Amino acid sequence: MTEAVDDAAPGLGCYVYGIVRNDASRVPEGLTGLDGTPVRVVGDQQVAAVVADVALERPPGRRRDLLAHTQVLEALAEQGPVVPVQFGSFLAGEDEVLTDLVGPRAPDLAAILTSLEGRRQFNLRATYHEAGVLQEVIAENPDIAVLRERTRDQDPVVAQPDLVRMGELVARAVDAKRGIDTKILLDQVLPLVAAEVVTPGNDLQSVFRASFLVDDTRRDEFEDVLEAVAEAVHERIELALTGPLPAYDFVGDVAWA
Repeated sequence: MTEAVDDAAPGLGCYVYGIVRNDASRVPEGLTGLDGTPVRVVGDQQVAAVVADVALERPPGRRRDLLAHTQVLEALAEQGPVVPVQFGSFLAGEDEVLTDLVGPRAPDLAAILTSLEGRRQFNLRATYHEAGVLQEVIAENPDIAVLRERTRDQDPVVAQPDLVRMGELVARAVDAKRGIDTKILLDQVLPLVAAEVVTPGNDLQSVFRASFLVDDTRRDEFEDVLEAVAEAVHERIELALTGPLPAYDFVGDVAWA
């Protein structure tokens, strides 16, 4: 167990980055976060919070702060499971970290860390090529083609009812197409992942956004399959993969201070 040291000096508070197993070696040597301050662990039994002393009176939410927060979490994730804590989480001192954040949630946090062992998050964004999907929709829907032709040279005021109707039909057609394409794409990768969170697109171009929790032992296979899928659909759909990342989308609400 890591011993708590004295609370932060007056004017300082504990900025919390994430939750890890209670082991001081989980923090890479020399790791710093916001304002270049050293990062350390504050632990209680099984789990510990990764914190740094930061001035409480400081401008919140700066871009460089978000970058520093993300870099700390990524460094921690490189060495083992980490439960990210919400950006901008301050507590008064180490006593509050132990009593308000770590202590009451220790069993749940330990279980989450176990579930993340040997796994990382990857994010996938699928996007239609807009001109291509519109051509498909027009070719497959005679009503849309007729309305498009009828309104092509009309005064927009006169054409307004037809334009509204055409927009509704296009949105409906793209939504149906999106559902089919999403299933086809996800069927290729879901057998390779431990968990997923999928958000359907809500505009003309977006097909879906997805987060995948991938076992380290299947990472190469997962990336190879996605590369093949991307090549197969590249004329219609662009796939953008990011990762590996800390498991932001697979820790529930328990970690948010």
